[in-house]
Amino acid sequence: MYDQEIKKRRTFAIISHPDAGKTTLTEKFLLYGGAINLAGSVKGKATARHAVSDWMEIEKERGISVTSSVLQFHYDDFCINILDTPGHQDFSEDTYRTLMAADSAVMVIDASKGVEAQTRKLFKVCGMRHIPVFTFINKLDRDANDTFELLDEIEKELGIATCPINWPIGSGKRFKGVYDRQKREVITYSDTEKGTKEGHSEQIPFDDDEALLAHIGEEAMTTLKDEIELLDGASAGFDLDAVQKGELSPVFFGSALTNFGVEIFLHYFLQMTMEPFGRMSDQGLIDPLQNDFSAFVFKIQANMNKAHRDRIAFMRICSGKFTSGMEVRHMQQDKVIRLSQPQQMMASERHIVEEAYAGDIIGVFDPGIFSIGDTICMPADHFAYEGIPTFAPEHFARVRQMDTMKRKQFVKGITQIAQEGAIQIFQEFNTGMEEIIVGVVGVLQFEVLKYRLENEYNVDIKLENLPFEHIRWIENKDSVDVEKIVGTSDMKRIKDMKGNPLLLFVNSWSVGMVLERNEGLQLSEFGRNT
Repeated sequence: MYDQEIKKRRTFAIISHPDAGKTTLTEKFLLYGGAINLAGSVKGKATARHAVSDWMEIEKERGISVTSSVLQFHYDDFCINILDTPGHQDFSEDTYRTLMAADSAVMVIDASKGVEAQTRKLFKVCGMRHIPVFTFINKLDRDANDTFELLDEIEKELGIATCPINWPIGSGKRFKGVYDRQKREVITYSDTEKGTKEGHSEQIPFDDDEALLAHIGEEAMTTLKDEIELLDGASAGFDLDAVQKGELSPVFFGSALTNFGVEIFLHYFLQMTMEPFGRMSDQGLIDPLQNDFSAFVFKIQANMNKAHRDRIAFMRICSGKFTSGMEVRHMQQDKVIRLSQPQQMMASERHIVEEAYAGDIIGVFDPGIFSIGDTICMPADHFAYEGIPTFAPEHFARVRQMDTMKRKQFVKGITQIAQEGAIQIFQEFNTGMEEIIVGVVGVLQFEVLKYRLENEYNVDIKLENLPFEHIRWIENKDSVDVEKIVGTSDMKRIKDMKGNPLLLFVNSWSVGMVLERNEGLQLSEFGRNT
């Protein structure tokens, strides 16, 4: 049986505010797993190595992560799937979908900045899913905020209890290492070469005052002893059950850039995380070990390989075992299909997969049949996983095509990018594809859209901003004549690419007014990928 393989799987997402060091931490995990030999520099000149997980040209140019990368490596007999997510708030929808495919999350916090705006937003998503959250407080090689204040901020801002597994000794130039509370020993700080895993740390028993004095000095030792006494008396005890329910976050300290504390974190993290868990479907909970192969699509990416101009549908395997060439049922189209060219990724590098198990992420060639949220199962099965909600766009623009002779490329390009979920496209209610309106969660998505159409599809566009800020799906569309809705002066009727009617508004109060004027009308802030 494949039980043992599934039990080895650990699938987690890394989330953070931009610049907290998330991509650097991801690379160091890969370094320890032997997946890469030299870590790339995330920022820097055009000639510098780029982060392994950033593969899109615009990401390399700007030094930010725009899409989620999927990376797999082995460590200590575990098979680890890391979902690296964009930190920038304009790409939070991609992060949301990625969290749907993860069993736990690692939250990276900058020790000098604490909980930042985007951290709050991403943490809310973890809270909605009740997934375990592990905290890595990064950049201790720079001057940091008071440790107790950092923990207090996490508890107050995010509403989750914290339990430090280790404790930092100083920060910045006075950073001496960390104290391991379980082993009751101090691991001394050593600034290793930034792109390698070599480095030497001393392990000193906490009660060996003579050795501590020699390695960290009297001031640091006195402060550490006082802080640990306070910590042991005041902080929440470690409770694995509370961690796995998403109620308690184990906290670790280190410096991803200098490689300190990363392997310590990885070691404890693997002890505390769970194997893949069951997921809810319209037929109840699907057990990863008891059920045959099933998966759902959480991400679609076009043009990962410019030479092939292909589309990859990323699937989270939820149960059973996948084997290359197997026949499966695509529930939304109710068709039996063969998944072609199954692959696993190391950013844009890929290799063909012969077999994969619950917890793994695979990419399959998509000829245009998959949508985000689709369920794949065995031909004899008939169930669908819960759909993935789509965020309501907050910014809208009309798209003007500069060269009308390239209409075909334009329609293909904008449709494919929309199917990835990065943008949503709409049409005027009574027209065809002539008039296209684009909706995005963050304005940076407009820039990405323009860049990708130009570079991947050779199409120039002009974006004309529209004043709308609020969008509503019509829940009871079958019992409402959309043409006869009594609207407001700032309301616009549009439809999505599946023909569903929607309403756009400039002002939020107009939504309530339209509901008052049209008895029985039901509006929703969420669409659903089903």
